[in-house]
Amino acid sequence: MNLNTRNNILTIVLAVLIVILSWFLYRSLVEPYQRVLEEEAMVERVRHRMEVVRDVLVQYKNRKGDFPPTDGGLDSLVTFLKTDSLMVARGDTLFEFMAPDSYSPDSVIYSPRPPHVRFEYTLNDTLRPQIYLLKNPESEDAIGDLERTTLLNAPNWN
Repeated sequence: MNLNTRNNILTIVLAVLIVILSWFLYRSLVEPYQRVLEEEAMVERVRHRMEVVRDVLVQYKNRKGDFPPTDGGLDSLVTFLKTDSLMVARGDTLFEFMAPDSYSPDSVIYSPRPPHVRFEYTLNDTLRPQIYLLKNPESEDAIGDLERTTLLNAPNWN
């Protein structure tokens, strides 16, 4: 093998090696960033779903006079969405889900993040006006407060 042929083979091998290593470098930079973007999108979807539950709670209070009790409160919301004539007729336009989810009264009270845990709801009916706490058990996100009436319907992430 002459020197020129050996140099051509070595150049081709090194060029292929550079392309392969460049691909691995690119993937090592892009994949973690993609995961961060996906996590941010999921957090937005979960917070939006909690805001939908808040809106349902406000509609429930406006139509029934009080917030639902702590025991079975979220189940009362689902029943309200399925049985109230206005909610049946206009629920999908009033409580729009973020893509790729679509409106379903049964899924309103569950987080869109797998394993789809149920939100936690607690009512403090000893104060006037009644106040509640809607909490995501997977994070520190919450809407409302059990002690301060100024935080009624206010999310803690703003």
